[in-house]
Amino acid sequence: MKLLAASTAVSLFLAERASATAIQHQRRQCAATLNDATTIANELQSKYFNTGTGQYTDGELWTDSNTLEDLHNLMLATGNDDYGTVADNSWVGKAALDSSTDWNSFLGGSNDDAQWVILALWKIGDYKTARGQDASAYTSSASKIYDIIAGQWDDTCGGGVWWSTAHTYKNAITNELFLLTSAEGYLRTQDQTYLTNAQNEWNWLFNSGMRNSDGLFNDGLDSSTCANNGQTTWTYNQAVVASGLGALYAATGNSTLLDQAEISLDATMSSSLVSNDILKESCDDADAGGAQCNHDQQIFKGIWTKHVQFYLDYANDASRTAKYTDFLSSQYSAVIHYGMNSAHDVGSVWYAPDNGGSVWQPEASASGLEAVVSAAKYGSC
Repeated sequence: MKLLAASTAVSLFLAERASATAIQHQRRQCAATLNDATTIANELQSKYFNTGTGQYTDGELWTDSNTLEDLHNLMLATGNDDYGTVADNSWVGKAALDSSTDWNSFLGGSNDDAQWVILALWKIGDYKTARGQDASAYTSSASKIYDIIAGQWDDTCGGGVWWSTAHTYKNAITNELFLLTSAEGYLRTQDQTYLTNAQNEWNWLFNSGMRNSDGLFNDGLDSSTCANNGQTTWTYNQAVVASGLGALYAATGNSTLLDQAEISLDATMSSSLVSNDILKESCDDADAGGAQCNHDQQIFKGIWTKHVQFYLDYANDASRTAKYTDFLSSQYSAVIHYGMNSAHDVGSVWYAPDNGGSVWQPEASASGLEAVVSAAKYGSC
């Protein structure tokens, strides 16, 4: 009888949490900000998306997956179908729609790339479901990929998922993503395996030493000592962990997880990752001849804003939302006034007016789009 009562209590809590999260997901969006997001997305698609290959110019699997997620995140916010055919015509979508796809081959051994694909497939599935369309090919493909990644966990360094199938490196982003895909996978399926994996992942990640004394996650662990390798504290590492902890909170009701999430979010905003209240990657330089971020690094800042949006969705707490409203609004303003050119393309630099150092590529444009969509939901209007 006690087990039945506990089960009933958990079921009631999850139902209430799901209902609350659904309300938060549907909160009023800022129409003016979404109009700017649509303008950026239109330029992104017309300039960089190749309808023949279903890929973005010089795109990589993980950045293309993020961009697909972004377009569907935007359509779920606006209620329109401007990019409703993009998923099925993309290389990721075509793979999902083909039941014979060999995902191990498609993913090329990259365990972090694979999980960005999962997130894109889920968001596409959410959009299709919201429009009364069949999303089963996308959600079933996500499940297949998740099972591949779950098999990449072992006891080296006490646990964690390997960065790739070469088993040479355990790093922050791959494991933060596994926290998120596991916790969100549980919320989507109620399969206990996902929740167990999420709890094991956070326990390992928390004790791994990858978060430094400043509250920021370094890139990963030294392969020989399993100690923090002291490498770059990229912006996106500080927010993907937060969305994962938010999802785990939604699954368990443990509010200390939200406190842990905000350690790294708050540390970001008070660190060298910010200049004049604007996110600045270590490779960003507004001046010509300075450092330039590569394709991967150009999208990191936008991912930070996007995963703050997802974190706040899961937290569903007005007081926590208020902490980040001004900061998200500042990123939006910077993207529009410093990052965007007259054609509505967004460059890689937001923190200052472009003086020849900003890079103009699809990843930078998608990053700007992410910042604007996030601000439409949780910034000022």
